[in-house]
Formats: sequence, C-alpha cells, structure tokens
Amino acid sequence: MLKAFGTAFKTPDLRKKILFSLAIIALYRLGAHIPAPGVLLKNINECLDPSRLSQSQADVYSLVNLFSGGALLQLSVFALGIMPYITASIIIQLLVVVIPRFEMLKKEGQSGQNKLTQYTRYLTIGLAVLQATGIIALARSGQLFPGCDPAKFPILANKDSIFSYVILVLTMTAGATVIMWFGELLTEKGIGNGMSLLMAASIAARIPTEGASIASRGSTILIMMILLALVVIVVVVYIEQAQRRIPVQYAKRMIGRKMYGGTSTYLPLKVNQSGVIPVIFASSLLYIPQLITQLQDQSKAPGTIRRFFENYVINQGSWVHILLYLLLIVFFAYFYVAITFNPEERADDMKRYGGFIPGIRPGRPTAEYLNYVLNRITLPGSLYLGVVAILPNLLLTLTGPSGAQNFPFGGTAVLILVGVALETVKQIESQLQQRSYEGFLR
Repeated sequence: MLKAFGTAFKTPDLRKKILFSLAIIALYRLGAHIPAPGVLLKNINECLDPSRLSQSQADVYSLVNLFSGGALLQLSVFALGIMPYITASIIIQLLVVVIPRFEMLKKEGQSGQNKLTQYTRYLTIGLAVLQATGIIALARSGQLFPGCDPAKFPILANKDSIFSYVILVLTMTAGATVIMWFGELLTEKGIGNGMSLLMAASIAARIPTEGASIASRGSTILIMMILLALVVIVVVVYIEQAQRRIPVQYAKRMIGRKMYGGTSTYLPLKVNQSGVIPVIFASSLLYIPQLITQLQDQSKAPGTIRRFFENYVINQGSWVHILLYLLLIVFFAYFYVAITFNPEERADDMKRYGGFIPGIRPGRPTAEYLNYVLNRITLPGSLYLGVVAILPNLLLTLTGPSGAQNFPFGGTAVLILVGVALETVKQIESQLQQRSYEGFLR
C-alpha cells in the first residue's frame, strides 16, 4: 500500500489532485475554528466545560458535534457544517420517488441530474438559513447551553441588536454555501467523493479529543477500546465489501452485420444497500424528544410522561432507548432500500437489452426474484447497522458513565470513516489502473 502511495505521488496529475484535496480539507478545518462575528468564544468555552454539563447534555453535544467537527457549538463561520447539504440531498432523493417531475428529470440523464443538483443547492441555502436562525435563537435565549447562566456567560456580544443577528445568519449561511462549493470542487478537481471527504474530516477531527477523554480514565480502558476499535473496523470493512452477485446472461443479437451480446456478467447487490442513511434518520428522530425537553420550562417539576421520556427514551443507556434505536434503524433500512432500488425497473432494463437471470423468466418473475433476494440480504445488513450504531450505548450501559462513554469507533462515525476510506481508495486505485500501475486493493 505504501508503494502504491509512492506511485500515486509520482504521477503528476494524480499528485496534483491529492494535494488539491488536502488543501481544500485544510481550508475547511481552518474555517471551523474561526468564530462568527459577535460571538464570545471565551464564554462558549466556559459553557462547554465538562463540569457544567450533565450526562444527557454531554451525549447530545457529542452527537451534534459529530458532523461539524466541533464547529457548531463554537458558533464558527462553518458552524452548520455539511448537514444542510446532506439533508437537502436526502430530501431531493426522496422527492424523486414522490414527484413525477423529479422522476422525469432523473431519467433524462446528465441534463436532468444537473437540474436536480441545482434544486439541491437552493434547498441547501434555505435549510442553512433556517438552521442558523434556530441556533442563534437558542444562543440568545440561553437554551443552547442549558447548564450555563446566560447572564454570567453571554454567548453573543450584542443581544439586543437585530443587525448583529442578521449578520450572524448571513455568515453561517455563507459558510454552508462555501462548504457546498468545497465539496463540489473536491468531486470535480480532487480525488472525488467531495462531501463524504469533508464529513470524514469532521469526524476524524473529534477522534483525538475523544481518545484523550478515554485515556484519562486509565491505560486499561484505553487498551480495551483500541482492541475493540480494531475488531469493529475489521467487521465494518468485511460487511461493507460484502455483495450478493446475481448472474445475468445476455442473449446474442444481430444488429446490422454485427453480433452483440452473448456475454455473462452479474448484478451486485450490497449487503448494506442503504449505507449510513438509516442511522442518521434514526438518531435524528430520537433527538426530537431531547430537543422538546430542553425547550420546556426547567423550573417546573417534570410530569409522568416527561419522566418516562427522560428515563427511558432520552437516556442513551436505557434498554428501551437501545431497542427503539435498533428497530428504527431496521425500519429505515428497509424503507430507504425500497425507495432507491426498484426491482421492476431493473428487470425491465435487463429485458430491454436482452438480459436474463438463468432459471428465471424475464419481466415480472425477474422483478419478484430481485425483490425476494433484496429483502433477504437487507435484514442482516440492517441488523449489522443497528449493532454497530448501538455499540456506544451498550458500552455505556455495561460500563457506566466512567467507562466507554465517548467510544469514537462506534455508531455513525465508524460507518462513515470506513466507508469513505474504502471509496477513496477505490477512486485512487481506478486512476492508477488507467495508467497500468498497481493499485491499493489486491
């Protein structure tokens, strides 16, 4: 692998792409540490002191900081991170199934895809404005850091100036737009997977902090966490690469004086067909009760329903929370696969080009067979996603808050990091193979 890295850097155009990608990632991380105008960073650091945070608040802040690399709670220029673009992309992808106009654009090829990309950009800006307004409103009211006294540690310098709020919203929205531009530059002029690389960079930026937190609890826990992380990474790599290859045979056809077809290939169906999307959906849905609880009046005594949610649904160490999290991941995995993979459309495409699965008739029987296989492989894929996602919760339940509370190689983080690493290696490998060089994967 080191030899392949050396070969990649010896290739002028590939070396230029790698260095360009590293420069964009460095600019992205630099913007994550530049505070927005009118933000008192010193008071924010005081409010983020672990001694001022309760267990539930620390868990929520860890989740919020995951995709921004710590930029969101510091109210930096890139505080919104890539989440507006990711959310907009998911919404447009779901609307393709619902709105016939979007479905027609998807079938038009590159021109239609460019139009959908333009809609995604517009929606990203709208979501960025809404999210920036919400975050600033929480910071102004003191609910962004519930354990911190807003009178003693004000977050904003000018709390009574509407102009300063407008400037903050415009700054954060512009930051989200620049991040979207960075992702597109990485895809076009870099090594590819632009937004995925930025997401992985944000998550990787949190690993040293989380690792130091674990190391402070003792060398034994640190060694156990390192061994467990290696096991998790190996399992994730193995299952992310797993496929069910369905053989496809193409009949011979005479077109003019030339004969086409007569070849054998396969249709690859990944075990984890839905990627990390079900985990994001499930974690976002479980975050809603925590958000509603924080917005309520904390001075009043909690009622029966609120106590139930705080003890069983919001508490990440509760078995009710863990089971609900797992069931939501399984549900969203089936839901996302159902809307992104159409067996009937795939069967019609195979029939149109003279392809068939040996032993299965073309048309409807092929669609039913593909749907049958897809449902069977989605179950282990969704269970795998659920087990990896709830691993930090299980460790919190078994070891308590003093154990592996901030295990950095579980849940969404490891799925994104390993998935992006595999895709990036494949991108570089394919470019090396075009130049007859030996790649990373053998």
